[in-house]
Amino acid sequence: MRKVPALIATAGLVLATLTACSAGPDNSDCTAPVSSGDASKLVEVTGEFGSAPTVDFPTPLKTDTTQRSEIIDGTGPGLTEGQKVQVDLSVFNATTGEAIEQSSYDGTTMASFVLNDQTLTGLTDGLLCAQVGSRVAVVASAADAFGPSGGNADIGVAEDDSLVFVLDVVKAYLTRADGADQLPVAGLPAVVLADDGTPGITIPSAEPPTELKIGVLKKGDGETVTDGSTVTVHYTGVVWDSKEVFDSSWAAGAPAAFVAADGSTTEGGVIPGFANALIGQTVGSQIVAVLPPDQAYGDQATDTIPAGSTLVFVVDILGVD
Repeated sequence: MRKVPALIATAGLVLATLTACSAGPDNSDCTAPVSSGDASKLVEVTGEFGSAPTVDFPTPLKTDTTQRSEIIDGTGPGLTEGQKVQVDLSVFNATTGEAIEQSSYDGTTMASFVLNDQTLTGLTDGLLCAQVGSRVAVVASAADAFGPSGGNADIGVAEDDSLVFVLDVVKAYLTRADGADQLPVAGLPAVVLADDGTPGITIPSAEPPTELKIGVLKKGDGETVTDGSTVTVHYTGVVWDSKEVFDSSWAAGAPAAFVAADGSTTEGGVIPGFANALIGQTVGSQIVAVLPPDQAYGDQATDTIPAGSTLVFVVDILGVD
């Protein structure tokens, strides 16, 4: 993994190398929480989407709110809360004009993060409802950049400094599986979805299968997951015997990214049954998988999973990197 830029690290975000593109949800009626203002209108940006911009603004540039101006219009869907995005970015101290971070704009250092309350408020609000393919200039107030106390001395930002972001929205991941519904597979757990896509899982009363079982609940038409792909998913995991949820990205409030490979042989990989359930599936699909102990954690116990457990996963495949 590449070194995380200092600004992104302070927000708890992840830098990744991403190249594939997939559509996000239809959000054409989205109402953005921020709009253009006196500060964002003073940010002049030239250059083509996907190339390093030339950015100019008067200093010191101050704002008590977060403002966004469209520089290049996009044609893709608008971004929505809880969605994972991928952007090229250039970030400046609005008081001094000094550059803080800049992507390489060659596809190797794009930033990936989820538009939620774990991300800088100025970034989330500045990107909500922006379209894929757009370039936006966002001026974030000190409070929206680093909270009520403001500032970050490690990157040369004083407590009352605003930030200027120039953001190219390269990719938006799905927020939930959107594939065509498939007939259920007999003997596998039943799945019912909440309005937001969170699965409820009912375990059969029968003994669990002794081999890996996979059922496709929704069949997407996106990119195929291959061995070694980095896959962004929403998932819920349940212990068959106790019928208890032991892990859920839905509960955590953000999708997760995994390497679709056996972790015993591949760095960053996962338990073999989870990898095997993902490989060969397509973006937009939802699957249910039953993992016998030898495809899961075997005789190893964790805080939430007893030794020798059969596990059930329901997984929404949101994107492939």
